[in-house]
Amino acid sequence: MTTWRTSQKADRRARLLTEAAALFARRGFAAVTTVEIGEAVGMSGPALYKHFPSKDAILAELLVDASERLLEGAREIGAAAPTDAARARRVLDDLIAFHIGFATAAPDIIRIQDRELAGLAAETNHRVRRLQRAYVAAWDQIFAAAAPALSAPERETRLLGVFGLLNSTPHSAGASGEDAAGILAAMARRALLAD
Repeated sequence: MTTWRTSQKADRRARLLTEAAALFARRGFAAVTTVEIGEAVGMSGPALYKHFPSKDAILAELLVDASERLLEGAREIGAAAPTDAARARRVLDDLIAFHIGFATAAPDIIRIQDRELAGLAAETNHRVRRLQRAYVAAWDQIFAAAAPALSAPERETRLLGVFGLLNSTPHSAGASGEDAAGILAAMARRALLAD
């Protein structure tokens, strides 16, 4: 049973993560202090340690959680393995939309991952990398059915290029969020499936 106190603590923890992500994305992990993170949610720096043992633990949770959510979403979308190329291409469209939705909803996480992943503790870095490889594999299972003539190395190259493209969503200037998402989705589909 969830109590009011438990709910409040979870809300504060979520707010700490959100504010930390914004600060890390804007100024870089090294430039942000725990005092600043605490102040961003109206608590003293030392009170932050009731929720996280360190600033590094905040970064680790942000990146592990993002990788787990991406993998879970990709597995759900690809759960009913397509039996023909046409169906697999529709599932690829769903995967593209899912990834763009994540990048649009969590642009700070995308920016942090680009810059801060290498700075994670080795064990956490390996965990995030394993999750990312599993994410690529979940896409590749669908991609192989959608484009059976492509070799595994070519599929991997195309997938990694598409992830770079889709992760540029938070940096897309000039177009509205929906317009940028539509443009990037069309570009991703062409990058994956064009001859």
